[in-house]
Amino acid sequence: MTLGDLSAFLLRQPLLALTIAAILLAVSTGMVAVTRPRLGQAMRNCAYLGLVAVLLLTVAQLAGHNERSEAALWLDRTRPAQIVGRETVISMRADGHFWVQAKFNGQPVDFLIDTGATYTGMSHRVAEQVGIEPDADDRGMILETANGSIVARRGTAASLSFGGVEAHSLPVAIGPDGEVDTNVIGMNLLSQLAGWRVEGNRLILTPKAG
Repeated sequence: MTLGDLSAFLLRQPLLALTIAAILLAVSTGMVAVTRPRLGQAMRNCAYLGLVAVLLLTVAQLAGHNERSEAALWLDRTRPAQIVGRETVISMRADGHFWVQAKFNGQPVDFLIDTGATYTGMSHRVAEQVGIEPDADDRGMILETANGSIVARRGTAASLSFGGVEAHSLPVAIGPDGEVDTNVIGMNLLSQLAGWRVEGNRLILTPKAG
């Protein structure tokens, strides 16, 4: 293997290149420290930092490949939707669900898209955060959630938008704090679309023609 081949190989393997560089630096510190102690100590510190960086990057890489690990879920943040032509495309997250970062009354809020939910819903805390109050004449309604039945209040969101999807004066369900910890986009919004479908790990939403 020529020097050029070795350089090209290391460029394709940055973690390996960083590991080798850190080890060579650590070995050379012993020779330098004899005559220049301060420089040797600085080189030793850089070598240690390089090895720590290799360890952290390796752990992050392994976590990314293990899609169900807690680290992978933490690294896989909710992202805004993509617009492809007229369609809005949402990628599946590592937990196997479709999440989207939406503008909710003008503020960024993460939502789980749940085709099994009748209403778009959120906790009372999030409703207050975006300026939604329960309707004055509402007596509450019982909703079934993954954690059992809850009593939710009706409210109205001025706007909710993501990608090419936009809804105004949208009825929402406001759940009690402590019993609702996930914001969901339900069928009362999805039913306003021309259609939606799942292709592989992508949820594709088609708005109605304007």
